[in-house]
Amino acid sequence: MKKFITIIICLIASTIPIFAQENNTKEIIGLPEISQANQGNSFITFPTDIGNIEPLWFEGNLMPNFNLRKSKNSRLMGVLTPQIIIRMFQERSYPVRTPSYIPQVTAYYLLNDCENPRKISLFGRIAHHSNGQDGDFLLPDSSINLQSGDFSTNFYEVGVLFTNFSKRFKAHQFFKTSFEMHPETWIEDELNGIYSQYRWHTAFSIFKIPGKKQDATKKKADISIKGETTWMFGNVYDWSNFSTKRLNLTLTLYYHPKFMEDIGLFVQYYHGSDYYNMYFSHRLDIVRFGLMTEILRF
Repeated sequence: MKKFITIIICLIASTIPIFAQENNTKEIIGLPEISQANQGNSFITFPTDIGNIEPLWFEGNLMPNFNLRKSKNSRLMGVLTPQIIIRMFQERSYPVRTPSYIPQVTAYYLLNDCENPRKISLFGRIAHHSNGQDGDFLLPDSSINLQSGDFSTNFYEVGVLFTNFSKRFKAHQFFKTSFEMHPETWIEDELNGIYSQYRWHTAFSIFKIPGKKQDATKKKADISIKGETTWMFGNVYDWSNFSTKRLNLTLTLYYHPKFMEDIGLFVQYYHGSDYYNMYFSHRLDIVRFGLMTEILRF
C-alpha cells in the first residue's frame, strides 16, 4: 500500500510542470469554467466498494452550484453550493445515518485579463459542516456516537488556481493550492485535539472542455483525471508533525461514453481520514466505482 501511495504522489507531482508548456491561444475559458473545476460535482457510488469502509448500498454527493456574476466578462464571481453527502448502509431497514450538510459560499477573482489563455485566479470560501443531530458526542463507554452524536464546525478556505491549455493532451489543466482553517470559536469543543483545524489542499485536474464552435455531438469529454492531496496540521490525537496519517490522497478517473447524456462512469481511490462528519476518526483505504455528472468538470 505504501508503494501505491508513493506512485500516486509522484504521478500528481509529475503533472505540475506541464503548465510550463506552450499554450494554444485559441483555447480560452472563463471564470465559470474555472469555478466549476474547483467546486466539485455530484456523484453516486455502486455497492462495490473495495477496502475498509462500512458496507454501503451507495454514497451520494449532491452538489448543485449556483453562479452569481455581473456579466460574462466579469473578473469577480460568487458561487452558492448547498452540498449534501449521504450514505445508505447495508443494514436492517437500509438506514441513512447522519448525512453531512456542507452549505458554502465561494468568491472567485480573476487576476489577469479574461482573454489570456493562462489564468491565475484567487478564491475564498466560507462553509459550514454538520450532521443535523443533537445527541451526546460520546457514548457511555467513551466511544464516538456515530449514530446521533452532534457534529458541527465552520471553516474558511483561501487559495489560488492556475489554468492552462496543454497541447500534449489537447485539454485544459487546473492546479489548485489552498489553506483551510477552522477557528477555535467555530468548532465544537469535543473536536479539539482530535480533529484537524488547519489543512493544506492541492489538486491537479486535466480534461477537455468543449469549445464554443464545436459540434454539439462532440461536446463531451471522453476521459478526465484528477489528483488531490490534503495535509492536516494541528493537534490530532498523538500524531507526530510528520506522521503519514496526516496525509489524505484521492485519485479519480472519469470516462464518459458517447451514448450517455450528462453522466459518466468513474473509479476513485481514496486514502486518509473519513470525511463523513462523525466518522472522521476512521481511516479509509478504498477503491470505489459509480456514476458522476459531467458538466465540464469533476
